[in-house]
Amino acid sequence: MGGMLLLPGVPCAAAQVTLYGYLDTGITYVSNQGGHSNTFMDTGNFVPNLVGFRGSEDLGAGTSAIFTLENQFDLANGNTVPGARSLFSRQAWVGLSNNDWGRLTFGNQYDFMFDSLLFGGFHDANGGFDGALPYGGFYNFRQGPFSALGIPNNPTGSADFDRVAGSARVPGSVKYQSANFAGLTFGALYGFGGVAGSLSAGNTVSLGANYSSGQFAAGAAYTDVRYPQMSNGQDGIRNFGAGMRYSFGPVMASVLYTHTENTQTQARIHVGQLGANWSLAPAWTLGGNVQYMKGNAILQSNNAVQLTSTLIYRFSKRTAVYAEGVYQRASGNGPATGAWINGLFGPSAASSGRTQVLGRMGITSAF
Repeated sequence: MGGMLLLPGVPCAAAQVTLYGYLDTGITYVSNQGGHSNTFMDTGNFVPNLVGFRGSEDLGAGTSAIFTLENQFDLANGNTVPGARSLFSRQAWVGLSNNDWGRLTFGNQYDFMFDSLLFGGFHDANGGFDGALPYGGFYNFRQGPFSALGIPNNPTGSADFDRVAGSARVPGSVKYQSANFAGLTFGALYGFGGVAGSLSAGNTVSLGANYSSGQFAAGAAYTDVRYPQMSNGQDGIRNFGAGMRYSFGPVMASVLYTHTENTQTQARIHVGQLGANWSLAPAWTLGGNVQYMKGNAILQSNNAVQLTSTLIYRFSKRTAVYAEGVYQRASGNGPATGAWINGLFGPSAASSGRTQVLGRMGITSAF
């Protein structure tokens, strides 16, 4: 996937740059947003709209210099995401890779809640344990009636609260990812907080490990992000999770658990997801899952059940059309516990009632 550009002035076998990208657009219907139904064009939900450059240079002895620059944009108007002046805000890093020792990279990077749980580690071509990657898209990630979780710089206070979608990256970070040791991989990331006089204030620590053998795979991850807005950088949002998958012929079943905690307020959310993706025919796949999100008393014991299902027809390895349905039902002790599917933003995006239903038809392509 992607096209190769040869670098001028260096041997063709030694260095290469790959241009790649993903495109997604469609029409979405939502049953209740602030008390009204809504139909609109939405982009970048089945996959994010991305364009990027990935490069490597052979330095000899099994070692390569590597880099990635990746931009996200809105396909409807061409604007960069999340806003102006955010070129390559999705990923921007450079480092070294060795066949025996793994790779060490520096820059704006994903943490291991994304790498280990969504992708199953960067060595695993079959993906991870969340139904969002093979069939559910951004709507399948977590949000629900948990705005009081209060994640800083978050559009709803709880969008992608367990970080599995990779909505937030770690700037100024150093990341190590191991080589593959008989199916076992692991890694660690440290993001510098940049607070004078303190090494820990405002920093990020993330760890991940994965194992894959034949039809079976498992993984676990931990990420602790401290925010300057929370106790002067001493508190933040802590996540950990684990998942497994197993393939039964044409069916790939998966299970995922995540735990999210605001270390300042002790607000906590537990999530469990069980799903399967079924290859009906060479061009057709059907995926579906159920997930349960449960907040503690700090979050008024709010909880939500969400069902997601998507039917996909692939014209080729690059282009597909799909029909997706999402249902969420929320409950809890709050006076206005409205359902709120991830990916719906704005002041009136949440349902005015306990339920919210979403339907979408779209097309996605890659290059």
